[in-house]
Amino acid sequence: MDALRLVTTLLFAAAALMAGAPKTASAAPRAFFVFGDSLVDNGNNNYLITTARADAPPYGIDFPTHMPTGRFSNGLNIPDIISEHLGSQPALPYLSPDLRGDNMLVGANFASAGVGILNDTGIQFVNIIRIGQQLQNFQEYQQKLAAFIGEDAATQLVNQALVLITLGGNDFVNNYYLVPFSVRSRQFAIQDYVPYLISEYRKILSRLYELGARRVVVTGTGMIGCVPAELAMHSIDGSCARDLTEAADLFNPQLERMLAEINGEIGSDVFIAANTRRASFDFMFNPQDYGFVTAKVACCGQGPYNGIGLCTPASNVCPNRDVYAYWDAFHPTERANRIIVSQFMHGSTDHISPMNLSTILAMDNNV
Repeated sequence: MDALRLVTTLLFAAAALMAGAPKTASAAPRAFFVFGDSLVDNGNNNYLITTARADAPPYGIDFPTHMPTGRFSNGLNIPDIISEHLGSQPALPYLSPDLRGDNMLVGANFASAGVGILNDTGIQFVNIIRIGQQLQNFQEYQQKLAAFIGEDAATQLVNQALVLITLGGNDFVNNYYLVPFSVRSRQFAIQDYVPYLISEYRKILSRLYELGARRVVVTGTGMIGCVPAELAMHSIDGSCARDLTEAADLFNPQLERMLAEINGEIGSDVFIAANTRRASFDFMFNPQDYGFVTAKVACCGQGPYNGIGLCTPASNVCPNRDVYAYWDAFHPTERANRIIVSQFMHGSTDHISPMNLSTILAMDNNV
């Protein structure tokens, strides 16, 4: 009887200790951090004085609140949909005053519309958060997180997080090809500009690794020569802009090779190459197979292909966003974003390599 009483007492004591134990990073959902440009910005630019903003209708028309949020979409963007697969709420913008306390455990979105790999990309937008500052903000976030849950738990949360970074498109659209005879186009032939971008991108990714990122999805550039804005400016018959298409065709393979080289040096598959071009190619050239009536005309805009100027309350807006691949002159609709993320989650190595996100998440959960 005494032995039974002793065992019962010990079990109750252990249960009490477990119930009263402080929360650690492993008890929280997997954190998610986002870096990059307007394809993944979810509202940081709302807090800045800049023209690169999506804070007015009809942006957000299909968001759960039916209100603009700063996302360059009719609804959810790529990070939002990845968060759904993680089983968590979307990470808040870093500049949001609500990013404190338990909200920090979800992660943070540091992206800012208009930025690129290079600091001179997007200078026309004036006040944007360039990638170097995004990384600085990540470091400051970690300091705040450590003050909240302790240094060891903060390090663990960051090391176990999923990271998404999307850069490169603006370095062509809003830099090299922004105007005829741009500074960069006079400095470099395109065949030399791309390796320069890759070398600068490598420095950014190396810094991200130094800051604790251990699972980083790196997207290439999409079909930048085929977006409605480029068709409106450069296409007579609806064919994609040749210069931008060739630039993307140079950039993406070199990016994948660079990521493989870094992983080889680290000895681990830290950087995952997501082929956005391939993920969007399928529905760009076979839109009916995916339920789209068009992959050339934007839902919201004006002029040829609805590709001239900004999406504003005065713009043409299609009644059914689900049958359009592009929401505005540059950005996909929520439905197109869902197709892209589905390819990242379940696609072959043609879409994402060396493994897809479902494999990564399952593998990491078993560690």
